[in-house]
Amino acid sequence: MVTPARKSLSSFQIGLGWFPEEAYGVNRVYYNLVRHLPQVGVQVCGLVTGSSRVEQDSGQQVRAYAPPTAPLLVRWRALRRESRKVLAEQRPDLVASHVALYTFPLLDLTRSYPLVIHFHGPWALEGQVEVGRRLVANAKATLERVVYRRGACCIVLSHAFGKILHQHYGVPRERIRRIPGGVEVRRFATDLTRREAKERLGWPQDRPVVFTLRRLARRMGLEDLVSAMKEVRRWVPEVLLLIAGKGALAAELAAQVESQGLQNNVRLLGFLPDEDLPLAYRGADLSILPTVALEGFGLPAAESLAAGTPVLVTPVGGLPEVVSDLSSELVLPGTGAGPIAEALGAALSGAMTLPDAAACRDYARTRYDWTVVAAQIREVYSEAYK
Repeated sequence: MVTPARKSLSSFQIGLGWFPEEAYGVNRVYYNLVRHLPQVGVQVCGLVTGSSRVEQDSGQQVRAYAPPTAPLLVRWRALRRESRKVLAEQRPDLVASHVALYTFPLLDLTRSYPLVIHFHGPWALEGQVEVGRRLVANAKATLERVVYRRGACCIVLSHAFGKILHQHYGVPRERIRRIPGGVEVRRFATDLTRREAKERLGWPQDRPVVFTLRRLARRMGLEDLVSAMKEVRRWVPEVLLLIAGKGALAAELAAQVESQGLQNNVRLLGFLPDEDLPLAYRGADLSILPTVALEGFGLPAAESLAAGTPVLVTPVGGLPEVVSDLSSELVLPGTGAGPIAEALGAALSGAMTLPDAAACRDYARTRYDWTVVAAQIREVYSEAYK
């Protein structure tokens, strides 16, 4: 019996910004969907904020309608104008939203299309954790709630985020689908040895290196991680923690490192170019994500595994879901400096059994490779289009 070919779908993707112009997680996901969805039979057209290079960089699939720094009302007007053009020219089968802020002003223009929500995180709750402005958070939450309830299907990165989407935003459970984040495993699974990767990066060869890639924000738990290094240093004096990323806490973290006398054991690397990420994960002896709140997936955890490097995570949000089936020991018993220090000490001293490079890579390949994830997303799109 011959299996009939699947119908090709066309999608209008409403994004935030363009990667790598703005190196946020949601933009990285969007960028990879633009590249991988066509391989599973989903054609893509889309709009984001960004520069004039976006259309060329995306192979004419995505256009930038305004700079990300333009006033919000200017962005909204430009978005509506360009969306009318896209919908008239492309006549997509469905609309996919990656950000409520830019989907809200298009709800009237897209009401006749199936809407799929890619829920990358609770915008209002994240803002409240970082700056604590309740009125602003309430306004954001109202906007989000209107958008998310319009979704025919909502894709979440973890069961933890599915729970938030249902409980905080009132989305029915039957509309929620869990699909993990994607990683280009071939790109991260470099053939270099750990020593060779360290050499290329200029990292010391004679010291155990702990690596974390994080936005320097309050909910990432980096203050706890730095504090934990005081205790870890007692057990492993030569340990070196490398923190990559940029954000509002950069100066505060630098001051904390100095005040606690950790200059020889903790370094802030700042922004790390995307092309260096596979080397950084491979060169590290161990990765860690010390998040304290609202982590829906933790893409760096999957990237580290794809590079063959085990990663410790706190029991926050979707982080345990990323690693627990590989090894439950990779999930810390709690947040804070104490559990972090104990886990790092056990891992670096050999008291904890860590999965080897081959096991990490195989696990990432079967669960998180973009070929696997894109196919799952296509099935949700098909469901919404029916």
